[in-house]
Amino acid sequence: MLFILKKCISAVLLPPGMFILILLIAAWWLRRTRRSFAACYCLLLALLIWVLSTAVMAGALISRLEQGLAIPFRPQGDVIVLLGGGVIDKVPDLTGSGAPSDGMMTRMVTAIRLQRQLDVPILVSGGVVYAGRSAESPVVRRFLLDLGVPARQILVEDKSRDTVENARFCKVLLQQHHFRQPLLVTSAFHMRRSLAAFRREGIAVTAVPASFSTTPERTTIWADLLPEAAALHETATALREYLGLLYNHFSEKRSPPGIR
Repeated sequence: MLFILKKCISAVLLPPGMFILILLIAAWWLRRTRRSFAACYCLLLALLIWVLSTAVMAGALISRLEQGLAIPFRPQGDVIVLLGGGVIDKVPDLTGSGAPSDGMMTRMVTAIRLQRQLDVPILVSGGVVYAGRSAESPVVRRFLLDLGVPARQILVEDKSRDTVENARFCKVLLQQHHFRQPLLVTSAFHMRRSLAAFRREGIAVTAVPASFSTTPERTTIWADLLPEAAALHETATALREYLGLLYNHFSEKRSPPGIR
């Protein structure tokens, strides 16, 4: 009982629970001062933040993105296309400056394990997303070298800023090196949008999703209803993917048939 109480108190005192509590207190105070409309607004906003920051909501949104995806049995290909997933810019590291984000690290580990199975090159795709930041792919390349991938087996695409440009610029390198069977590695939640981007460029890839975060076998427990920052981050990540898929859908409809 003490353990459950500790978890609930932590959920209330830490963001986003802290903001939910403030909004609930504001709703109570506004109701007492007979400002019912403002009280209802605060209450609804508190409930919205609560729902969006639960593992239940995050899992429901992510699971739809991961649904139907599977890691292929004995995948075969002549190159591994590793999509960038973010780096922590200019932080100190053992062999240089900058490090892959947590999400990028899981993609990178999957690509390395696959490379050791097949002994094929890894094409790292990721450039400067925002002005003033470093490109992703050189940082990832340094880590690949540190973890034993031979330099001759690493190709770098450092111009792309998003998934659409990942596919566009990777297509040029794939054609230059005459690769015919690319294996696409990215996070499972990001795979649908990535496949759509590569398909639009006319590139047939084999999907090798990394870092699944949901499974039908997982049961819901009481802690999944508590607000937490990690769940809110996953919810935001999933919503960004849905927006990206929606953008791709309308872009394909507006494009002339010859360039789809």
